[in-house]
Amino acid sequence: MSLIKSISGIRGTIGGRSGEGLSGVDIAKFTAAYCEFIKRENPGASRIVVGRDARISGAMVDHIVTGTVMSMGLDVVNIGLATTPTVELAVTGEHADGGIIITASHNPVQWNALKLLDRNGEFLSDAQGKEVISIAEREDYNFADVMDLGQCYSNTTWGLRHIEMVKALKVVDCDAIAKAGFTVAVDAVNSVGGIVIPALLRSLGVKNVVELNCEANGRFAHTPEPIPENLTQISDLMKEGNADVGFVVDPDVDRLAIVMENGEMFVEEYTLVAVADYILGITPGSTVSNLSSSRALRDVTNAHGCEYSAAAVGEVNVVRKMKDTGAVIGGEGNGGVIYPELHYGRDALVGVAVFLTLLAKSGLKVSELKKRYPQYVISKNKIQLTPEIDVDALLEKVKERFAGEKVTDIDGVKIDFDDSWVHLRKSNTEPIIRIYSEASTKERADELAENIKKIVGGI
Repeated sequence: MSLIKSISGIRGTIGGRSGEGLSGVDIAKFTAAYCEFIKRENPGASRIVVGRDARISGAMVDHIVTGTVMSMGLDVVNIGLATTPTVELAVTGEHADGGIIITASHNPVQWNALKLLDRNGEFLSDAQGKEVISIAEREDYNFADVMDLGQCYSNTTWGLRHIEMVKALKVVDCDAIAKAGFTVAVDAVNSVGGIVIPALLRSLGVKNVVELNCEANGRFAHTPEPIPENLTQISDLMKEGNADVGFVVDPDVDRLAIVMENGEMFVEEYTLVAVADYILGITPGSTVSNLSSSRALRDVTNAHGCEYSAAAVGEVNVVRKMKDTGAVIGGEGNGGVIYPELHYGRDALVGVAVFLTLLAKSGLKVSELKKRYPQYVISKNKIQLTPEIDVDALLEKVKERFAGEKVTDIDGVKIDFDDSWVHLRKSNTEPIIRIYSEASTKERADELAENIKKIVGGI
């Protein structure tokens, strides 16, 4: 069994002993700690939004979370089955003091998690997340007296409201999408995306929607992370010429992968690149992605005469950098698009609507569109660590080894070469160093990673 406590929330495998997996006791403890934190941050706090993805354990976790929030003297606005970005929007829309998203994102079916939001519908900062964990570990929370218990209210309209908010964006052209007459395939891995993505497409004017794994029953048809090795079903469908474009989302719908008409992957990294290219053509401004994301976003941004900035890995870090730079678009290379015109959160619905607008106005096939962008390939590797290794000291020596290159150390060590880069960072959840490298070919990216492994081994 596994239980992982981090700034991004509390996640673990369902069952087992308390403290070893995500048991009912752990769910209640961390929910109570979060509510205590919210009340300390805002003494007038009164309500929390709760929503969940469709995974099998979701209803059980929802009951515990909802009851615990009420036991802490706060009202619950339960929006039911909802995407992560929908919950984020609902927090501000309901004038709530925070939100809890019950989802383990792309983790397998045995996992679930509590993702924690502030009153702006954004993830807690590093310091705030640590404070919640500290409160939980000290069990430093107080439950409400019987006359002060919270109430539970249901509002299941937020999925449709989210769709309407996306359609209202000035960068989305429903008429162009409808006139293009697209046939669109969707793989929603039998989670909440199976409800919202087909509904979004039809609302945008797409009449022909091919649905794969769109029953929101939580029985994942394949490993839920939207990466090529897990997407053979939709890839095979596309190869048969059955659709113009394929969209794949993870269980909580904050990541978007695109499949081209020939069955090949558009590549997750290029979801943000394409969306940013279109948006910068309408509203020029700065962009942000994390250090492990493709250089293609920087190239596209510079081509528009705009400035690109890199942030430490993690959505909360990207959002902070976007606010600091006034970025008009940003996100992460895992298919996460953040468009602040709507909200500061990764949102696959925004990605779908903007990409279809771009595709419709370009008059190109998806494979032809992909060729317009700088072509890079990322290689993802890791080095297993032993307990006696001082990772920080090791990374410092790597930094010294490449002192003559452009080195960024805000999150591990990233070394930028003229035609490639490599990023080493310590995992927050596993005893490993992640090594991401990017070059113009897979062979060059793999070679770069292997060279770094040898250097690290020597150190």
